Amino acid sequence: MNQKPSLVHLAIIMDGNRRWAKSKGLPSLEGHRRGYDKMKKVAQWCIDRGIKVLTVYAFSSENWNRTKEEVSYLMDLFRLALSRDISQLAKQGVKVRVIGQIKRLAPDIQKMIKSAEVKTKNNHKLLFNLAVSYGGRPDILQAVKKIAAKKTPAKKITEELIAKNLWTQGIADPDLIVRTSGEKRLSNFLTWQSVYSEIMFIKKTWPDFGEKDLDLIIAEYDKRQRRFGK
Repeated sequence: MNQKPSLVHLAIIMDGNRRWAKSKGLPSLEGHRRGYDKMKKVAQWCIDRGIKVLTVYAFSSENWNRTKEEVSYLMDLFRLALSRDISQLAKQGVKVRVIGQIKRLAPDIQKMIKSAEVKTKNNHKLLFNLAVSYGGRPDILQAVKKIAAKKTPAKKITEELIAKNLWTQGIADPDLIVRTSGEKRLSNFLTWQSVYSEIMFIKKTWPDFGEKDLDLIIAEYDKRQRRFGK
């Protein structure tokens, strides 16, 4: 039998901030600010609809190659999210978790991450995974290195063991991955975890993404049949 869809874990590639800004005649950094504001709204929309896990691709491992000005601005947005806005997320019942190459981030951001995760650890309405300096291949690579460091015999290396060593350990794989702005690729996002995820690509840029768009995505997901190879 086909498994009836139940959207528990939604993952989003928040694409199109710079294109949105360009279309409005605004600086690209303003696009990132609008995208950040939208991310906060989507978290509440997910809570309202009973979605339990939201994972957003906020900054990829490749994004370090952008201009110093842009990277600096994005890092400041993370500081804002992890300091000023963490109290509001906590009040909403959101548990915050940051996944990715945490050690590549500035020391003050690393401290903010630890503080935010501790402050929200007992919340249960929504697990909000912020993928920062994240890449699917680096995720798998670091998992393999951890296993190798323990000198685990090859015959004992299983899919379950690798999953337990990923940055997403303990989190169910995404039911649905959505990418905004019309691009049709996953761009190194949740490479291991996405093998059976439903995928949707929508034309709207991330800042233009609205609550009705979320409802349309959920409705489309509910129509799909997930067979998992059966």
